[in-house]
Amino acid sequence: MPLPKPPAKRASLLSVTDFESQAAPKPAKRSPRAAAEPAAPAELNLYDPAALAPTPPARAPLVATASDAAATVIKRPEPKPRVAKPRGTGPAKLFVLDTNVLMHDPMSLFRFDEHDIYLPMITLEELDDHKKGMTEVARNARQVSRDLDALAANLATRDINGMTEGLSLARTGHREAGGKLFFQTNLVNVTLPAGLPQGKADNQILGVVQALRDQQPGRDVVLVSKDINMRIKARALGLPAEDYFNDKTLEDGDLLYTGVLQLPADFWDRHGKTMESWNQGGFTFYRISGPMVPALLINQFVYLEAAGAAPLHAKVTEITGKTAVLRTLREYTHAKNAVWGVTARNREQNFALNLLMDPDCDFITLTGTAGTGKTLMTLAAGLSQVMDDRRYTEIIVTRVTVPVGEDIGFLPGTEEEKMGPWMGALDDNLEVLSKTDGGAGEWGRAATNDLVRSKIKIKSLNFMRGRTFLNKFVLIDEAQNLTPKQMKTLITRAGPGTKIVCLGNLAQIDTPYLTEGSSGLTYAVDRFKGWPHSGHVTLARGERSRLADFASEVL
Repeated sequence: MPLPKPPAKRASLLSVTDFESQAAPKPAKRSPRAAAEPAAPAELNLYDPAALAPTPPARAPLVATASDAAATVIKRPEPKPRVAKPRGTGPAKLFVLDTNVLMHDPMSLFRFDEHDIYLPMITLEELDDHKKGMTEVARNARQVSRDLDALAANLATRDINGMTEGLSLARTGHREAGGKLFFQTNLVNVTLPAGLPQGKADNQILGVVQALRDQQPGRDVVLVSKDINMRIKARALGLPAEDYFNDKTLEDGDLLYTGVLQLPADFWDRHGKTMESWNQGGFTFYRISGPMVPALLINQFVYLEAAGAAPLHAKVTEITGKTAVLRTLREYTHAKNAVWGVTARNREQNFALNLLMDPDCDFITLTGTAGTGKTLMTLAAGLSQVMDDRRYTEIIVTRVTVPVGEDIGFLPGTEEEKMGPWMGALDDNLEVLSKTDGGAGEWGRAATNDLVRSKIKIKSLNFMRGRTFLNKFVLIDEAQNLTPKQMKTLITRAGPGTKIVCLGNLAQIDTPYLTEGSSGLTYAVDRFKGWPHSGHVTLARGERSRLADFASEVL
């Protein structure tokens, strides 16, 4: 509907006809939401003929109507924060947090759903003691202090009742937290067993838990701590204690996504009738629809090996609704498809080389026991794409500097020289990849080694913050020793045209306080599965030597 003409003279009014034509409800179709909430002009009668009179009392209806409109707007219900539905019907639990939980995960305050949090005063004292420095623990302590300050910022200076009744954890925007935060506001006098020193911080926290259980007998009071010995002492005193599980991506390492799925033996019988197939670019594509499609993920490898039939090795390239497209693979087990002289020796290695040589895969994770060929295949794929295809400009290799035994102290030299002793695996694999024709002689081998070395840069994790890698092939070795935060820091360094490959063995974690479920490698595998530009393969069989393969099984 066209708008009426604007007033031509100063202080002139619209005609009654023009005004009512704009205020009248429109006959067009409206959505169900619009039908449920009538438009404001249809509810409000803003025009009153008495308002045209010059006397002041005549303007009263207009003012009253405007106030009614404001009241109508105010009465609309405000959107409530989305709070997780309580799992039980009883009162919410009260979790008493140990200091190590807050320093381990600064966001742990907001990850207990509808339950309440209680912080003893000694916990705040220990946070204050650990906030100085540039370590990860000091950063986490400062972050927790800032969050606590933001939660208590709106309270009055002498508002003790606000502290006693609890602070809503959702007031700073964390809608997933539906509970309250309680601080210890009075002295707790509990007699612990005589064998426990009263001045120790852990024992004071145990005393607070015991006092809370006595004060609130109808409520579950649970101690949450990352300290195993403290949990043992709590259970010895009859107090419930739990570990902090929210940092674990998976409860069991066997549930980790493998990237490989074996098709059932009756796959062709159940999917063959509705299957479409075609050839394109030297590959065969199959479009399937059936009960298996919901279980598939993008870039997942499937295989079917039956006696007396040709094996099927394929990768899921597309999932649309109830259909999925499978594409056959390039056989890197054959010498004609060798990558920098390396051929795949088993099925999983063939899957891994298909991912490593795929330019559409920006992030790849490879896991497996020692000797499965993770580093060798990755280096071969990197050198092939840097030296031959010129797809990337250079290879950047990095790893966590966590020693297996006692630390030998500071290392001399530049950054690359300091990282040299940690890169023994790189040197061993380059020795295999740099083997050339025997007729080249010593000079030829030396020239090849220098050329290969010029395309490989060794970097330390300590200086990765703020960097951006452009057209680089980044290899992160021993990634199982990374925390989820360190993994995020490294992956977000990738610029345009960069591929990142993470290698690791979850059975050989050397970093303290990390397990298979909380490792950064597990975190990355679980979060990236199904993304069209990432892939993962768990290598199953060792190919280093019969000795290494047997040792990884029995030791």
